[in-house]
Amino acid sequence: MTPRFVPLAGYREYPPEEMAARSRAFADEMARRRTVRDFSGRPVPRALIEDCLRAACTAPSGANQQPWHFVAVSDPDVKRRIREAAEAEERAFYERRAPSDWLEALAPLGTGAAKPFLEVAPWLIAVFIRRFERRADGTKRKHYYTDESVGIATGLLLAALHHAGLASLTHTPSPMKFLNDVLGCPRDLERAFLLVVAGYPADDARVPDIARKPLADTCTFV
Repeated sequence: MTPRFVPLAGYREYPPEEMAARSRAFADEMARRRTVRDFSGRPVPRALIEDCLRAACTAPSGANQQPWHFVAVSDPDVKRRIREAAEAEERAFYERRAPSDWLEALAPLGTGAAKPFLEVAPWLIAVFIRRFERRADGTKRKHYYTDESVGIATGLLLAALHHAGLASLTHTPSPMKFLNDVLGCPRDLERAFLLVVAGYPADDARVPDIARKPLADTCTFV
């Protein structure tokens, strides 16, 4: 197959001073983002979530295979089923499976097996890695660089939700195969990556007293 190319469209170049201002403003805006576990039940319009997902789906992906599947859940009964299954896995994790050093690392966050936010928040977005796609003839086509691609898309989703004015939380009960069952996603094609909880923070929301590492501790220029 001969690749087809078209002119680059949509790119905008800014004067250096405006570039600096834009990059600084975006970094400052993202610095305000905090993971929230206390959510309000206030409704969030579906159109807002759709736009955030549209932003997420602009992510680059290996061979442009776009190996993500986002399932946005607002149905109370489905959220309840997700919470019940997630809490069962979390209880097993905290009571039996978690190594002591992992529990020690989690201690400053004050987390536990109870996950009421899975029912309180107006939206749960289950993120799946679509490892294969099924062709029309029933055979499967493998996708490549799936974890990397879906990770980038999820990062854009979190940024989009924050930019829109919503709070979010990434939740990773382990294992997460129950999400395939609850949401009807085929296990032979897709693997659950994580849950993104989205909505308004509760009026009395509190967050752990922690800080991000300084740039010098996480970035190197050579």
